[in-house]
Amino acid sequence: MSGTLYIVATPIGNLEDISSRALRILREADLIACEDTRQTRKLLDRYDISKPLVSYHEHNEKERAAELLRDLESGKTVALVSDAGTPLIADPGYRLVEAARAQGIAVSPIPGPSALIAALSASGLPTDSFYFRGFLPAKRNARQELLEELRAIQATIVAYETPHRLLEALEDIIEVLGDRPIVLARELTKIHEEFLRGTAVELRATLAERPSIKGEIVLMIGKSEGSAVDDTPLDAAVEKLVAAGLPRMDALKTVARQRGLSKREVYKKLNER
Repeated sequence: MSGTLYIVATPIGNLEDISSRALRILREADLIACEDTRQTRKLLDRYDISKPLVSYHEHNEKERAAELLRDLESGKTVALVSDAGTPLIADPGYRLVEAARAQGIAVSPIPGPSALIAALSASGLPTDSFYFRGFLPAKRNARQELLEELRAIQATIVAYETPHRLLEALEDIIEVLGDRPIVLARELTKIHEEFLRGTAVELRATLAERPSIKGEIVLMIGKSEGSAVDDTPLDAAVEKLVAAGLPRMDALKTVARQRGLSKREVYKKLNER
């Protein structure tokens, strides 16, 4: 008889945020598959759990999934965890779960922490409908193309972002989606937990003044305000974006996109003044 694959959610920061059921499963499992054995060991040591650990991450997922599947078929119980939060949510695990399901092996979720849900619940943005993207693309062209696809979505958009790409991501949001309401959640459940709320332009300016941006970040983008006409003078609209840290040519391009004009037209109108 085959074993069971448990998908175990673990804390996203504060190690107290784990259920008694999750701890029981980790204690009873024959082995634990995790992204980084060192990271998972911190949690296990905190609760005096000693079990064999197997690394399972994006670089070895294909090969390791086959090995774990054989363990499950032999009757072993496997607990899958990520470094933090719920496995498979912008983390590895899909190959293993798909293969286990295909082989008729029981897959059981052990619910718990998720940065996505934690951030949304405290954001103040609408939560009746939301779109989760995972991490935004690293390259600007790909990121802008994705944002173009998301323009028509009438829901809160949620993405994970890295500190070193955050300012660039906000610039692209301003250019493609406009100056929408933004909530940024940083270091959830940790000592330096922080929520920042404002428009994309406001948050870009605030963050640009910091000597550095650190931590794990959930970026939430509010719905479009609709097709209300922006009657802000062109020069004032451009200067607002420049003050937020956008290069002037990018500011011109952004205003042009928002007004349905070409960059050349905006440049010409400004020079006519």
